[in-house]
Amino acid sequence: MRLVLLGAPGSGKGTQAARLKAELGVPHISTGDMLRAAVAAGTPLGLQAKAVMVAGQLVSDDILLGMLEERLARPDAAHGFILDGYPRNLAQASALDQLLRRIGQPLDAVVKLEVPSAVIVERCRIRFLAEHRADDEPATVTRRLAVYAEQTAPVAEFYARAGKLQVVDGVGELDQVTARLQAALGVTESEPVFRDPRSLAKAPEN
Repeated sequence: MRLVLLGAPGSGKGTQAARLKAELGVPHISTGDMLRAAVAAGTPLGLQAKAVMVAGQLVSDDILLGMLEERLARPDAAHGFILDGYPRNLAQASALDQLLRRIGQPLDAVVKLEVPSAVIVERCRIRFLAEHRADDEPATVTRRLAVYAEQTAPVAEFYARAGKLQVVDGVGELDQVTARLQAALGVTESEPVFRDPRSLAKAPEN
């Protein structure tokens, strides 16, 4: 299963990706983790990224795509992967599509976790009070959601036009959301079933 998991910051996609990793037996690839690992390992692309980050700039799409290609070439990704945090914009979505076609690993499905902004802000507020994480501060969360709406949300339309998008209600208990994801992907706990995502019924949106 080759899957992209989309969702706003705080939608729970990282948690659900970790659960799907165990279910599908494929690696969960977070671009943030991948970037930090490459920098720590001192790979050629990691050194390039470190220089950019030290200069206070954003790592370019070309560097991220190069790191992703290296990651997908590893043996554990031969039978699939779950991408979390990439693509973040239409340019990245197009570049990813070209990369996956070139290496012969086209996406099987794209799932968007749909969670209302008000619910995300409240989730993060509760976590901020408990853990005091700066990125969970309500004003910061609101800004991040605005950036997501402007840059990342249109990526869902890109995949909808390609007939790959499934939208899943991300509100509820963890097990409930996981069950919805499994249903959208045609996966059961006892036996994985991989179907053409265009044949799957669309899960309800909020």
